[in-house]
Amino acid sequence: MTRTSPQFMFDFGSPNAFLSHEAIPAIEKRTGVKFEYVPILLGGIFKATNNKSPAETLAGVKNKPAFYALETERFVKRFGVKPYTWNPFFPVNTLNLMRAAVAAQLEGVFEPYIEAAFHHMWSEPKKMDDPDVAAKALTASGLDGAKLLARAQEPEVKARLIANTQSAVERGAFGSPTFFVGKEMFFGKEQLREVEELISGK
Repeated sequence: MTRTSPQFMFDFGSPNAFLSHEAIPAIEKRTGVKFEYVPILLGGIFKATNNKSPAETLAGVKNKPAFYALETERFVKRFGVKPYTWNPFFPVNTLNLMRAAVAAQLEGVFEPYIEAAFHHMWSEPKKMDDPDVAAKALTASGLDGAKLLARAQEPEVKARLIANTQSAVERGAFGSPTFFVGKEMFFGKEQLREVEELISGK
């Protein structure tokens, strides 16, 4: 089969997207296939699909939150990644962070930006919807935080994030992390195993 690069629809506000990001490098190494990261706005997807975050849908449900925690423990062990540190400022409005991800693509610093933004959301969590906090955190990671956040306000950048988000919904996405391999869609970090099987031809 033709090995198609899987697309990873991500938003920094999702801890499961962070765990997926942590697991992806080893999958890329095992398969020799590079993932394409596509920034989307999770809030926009929720609005378009009438979906809600797990924090809302799991509230007050007996046993289900405990199972989700167990599943996360299994994922961390299976993929050999570090668990996230819960962000005390959750939910964080990621609009500017996601726009800045598009700006980082245009600036040629997309990969280091992804590492930095995920790090400051889920490894050393900060209030990343505060522009000053975000700018300082990104700058501390070796990026021009002020420049990226300024470019995040450009019409071209805003339009591209909207287009990414609308396209994801049109293809079937309703949350993050979502993966596409060609026309095949996979939702949730748990399905990274299926993604890996598909791209490795197993």
